[in-house]
Amino acid sequence: QAQLVESGGGLVQPGGSLRLSCTASESAFNEYSVGWYRQAPGKQRELVAQINSAGTMDYANSVKGRFTISRDNAKNTVYLQMNSLKPEDTAVYYCRASITVFTVWGQGTQVTVSS
Repeated sequence: QAQLVESGGGLVQPGGSLRLSCTASESAFNEYSVGWYRQAPGKQRELVAQINSAGTMDYANSVKGRFTISRDNAKNTVYLQMNSLKPEDTAVYYCRASITVFTVWGQGTQVTVSS
């Protein structure tokens, strides 16, 4: 069973960029569908982007054209490249991986967009 570790969060100014990483302990991570979610204070957790085992990607409307999800199966890692960041992107970002009925979440990484 995979365990996930997120990294790459931090403080960035509006218009800046960050790249989040989600690394799995599972060697068969390439078979998992992986999603990036975020949760802002007082709000529900929402799906930001996802990528399946075939490499098909999907994005929330609020991040289309600014965020890119990708995976490096050799490194058991899924990335979220975030460009043109806005204050409303501020949230804790979580990685979620799933295969058949098994789902695992990472611990989250804070992203703060502020001047």
